[in-house]
Amino acid sequence: MPVFFLPPHCISPPTVSVTGELLTHLRDSLRIEVGETILVGDGEGQRYRTEITAITKQSMTGRVIDVIPRPPQHAPSLILGQAILKGEKMDWVIQKTTELGVCTIIPIQSRQSIVQLKADRIETQTARWQRIALEAAQQSEQWRVPTIASPLSLSSCAIQISSHALTLILTERRDHSMTLSRIELPTSSKTSILVLVGPEGGWTQNEVATAEGMGCIPITLGPRILRAETAAMIATGILQHRLGELG
Repeated sequence: MPVFFLPPHCISPPTVSVTGELLTHLRDSLRIEVGETILVGDGEGQRYRTEITAITKQSMTGRVIDVIPRPPQHAPSLILGQAILKGEKMDWVIQKTTELGVCTIIPIQSRQSIVQLKADRIETQTARWQRIALEAAQQSEQWRVPTIASPLSLSSCAIQISSHALTLILTERRDHSMTLSRIELPTSSKTSILVLVGPEGGWTQNEVATAEGMGCIPITLGPRILRAETAAMIATGILQHRLGELG
């Protein structure tokens, strides 16, 4: 059953209240009627099986008939630091890596990013990316909606290394980099893995050196040079497979 996310303040067991865009989607597109059951998530790890009791132009009201807690987490959380990509490429990365189960996506302002966000556009763009993540989380029946962080520089992102058990930076054309399939991964569910993926033109040598100097481990996906959006998805997929979260 699909899960539909609501802000926690809209869920006050035994009552659930749906308004806004989700109301329009459920009422007009899916044609949900009184008496039907939907699955509502609070985005924080709980789901509520809800029977619809009333529908008006302003709201849809439901009665919680069952609370489903999130299963225990057994693997580290996965965080993607993605250099900002042009147009739909960034949207695609957010959508697909959300489907693959990342818990946080950090947009990174890289030296070679084609798109450089202006200060007055950051809040609007971040909110848009958050909506894309929410829709992808609903479609893929995630328990949580990934957090889209405010854009950071690579150096600012790298400063956070100490808060993660492992930080990796994807590089290309480096003969001595460790491969993603062989590097030792942490196993505790209380830790996290941060993987940094570059822009269309790749990281600069200075950016890689800065990241390494702060403790990032350079890794490679092999001899092929992949598009940035492809690399993000493949890296996420490999990590989730190795962590037992995929396949």
